[in-house]
Amino acid sequence: MTDPSNYVRQREKGSRDVSYPPAPEPLPVPVYDNHCHLEIEDGKGLALADHLDRAAAVGVVGVVQAGGDIESSRWSAWAAASHPRVLAAVAIHPNEAPAYAEQGMLDEAIAVIDELAAQPRVRAIGETGLDFFRTGEEGLPAQYESFEAHIALAKKHDIAMQIHDRDAHDAVLDTLERVGAPERTVFHCFSGDADMARIAADRGYWLSFAGNVTFKNAQNLRDALAVTPRERILVETDAPFLTPTPLRGRPNAPYLVPVTVRFMAAELGMPIDELCAQLAANTLEVYGSFTS
Repeated sequence: MTDPSNYVRQREKGSRDVSYPPAPEPLPVPVYDNHCHLEIEDGKGLALADHLDRAAAVGVVGVVQAGGDIESSRWSAWAAASHPRVLAAVAIHPNEAPAYAEQGMLDEAIAVIDELAAQPRVRAIGETGLDFFRTGEEGLPAQYESFEAHIALAKKHDIAMQIHDRDAHDAVLDTLERVGAPERTVFHCFSGDADMARIAADRGYWLSFAGNVTFKNAQNLRDALAVTPRERILVETDAPFLTPTPLRGRPNAPYLVPVTVRFMAAELGMPIDELCAQLAANTLEVYGSFTS
């Protein structure tokens, strides 16, 4: 088997500014990045240790590194086993599930996720779910099959689940209700509105907000944040994607979490230290300790 530590993906650069932004003011109380993809290099790229050191310097003391296929899930598990500030989520992304199914490999891929999920620092199945934006009708059966298999894995291993939901709100909620959601279910990069946020919170799910909550055209996310119980809110980067305003388009990284947290505190009318403490407590409730 190839050494997973050597795995890396490159994000397409295009014509955007791919220099990393300056570090924001450190947070007064440490928090965690609930979801990132640090195996993806953007711009000049940073080594994992550099990402973690930059994050710690501004009060982001741990990250949940998420996989989306066999290779990135293996890398995520390796990163968590190798670094005490990393926990892992492993899964077959809904947009990858049809490709595995076409090759007759979906069952094999899910078996790999099952094996990885048994590792002690793999604390979530994710990201899994449904994506009706990029996958056509022909790929939906594989997405549903994969999603339901991942739900079963989260229950089997008694770990959290991180959901990818794009243009599939009702279908995701219906599937969770029909199959039965894991005890700790997180909507990664929540993309619904206030009504959906109320439903999710009422069912005991957590909502994780990324840098797009700062975008001018994302009033639905701000409305959702406003109605979400404080004990159900998480924060993430989805790095290297979704860099918050005013840095949009440049590479994202866990050290930029403070930009989003300060924006969220202002939207909620909360003191920054209180929101940080709540976010940290919520993260530890979902994933457990980073130091054990």
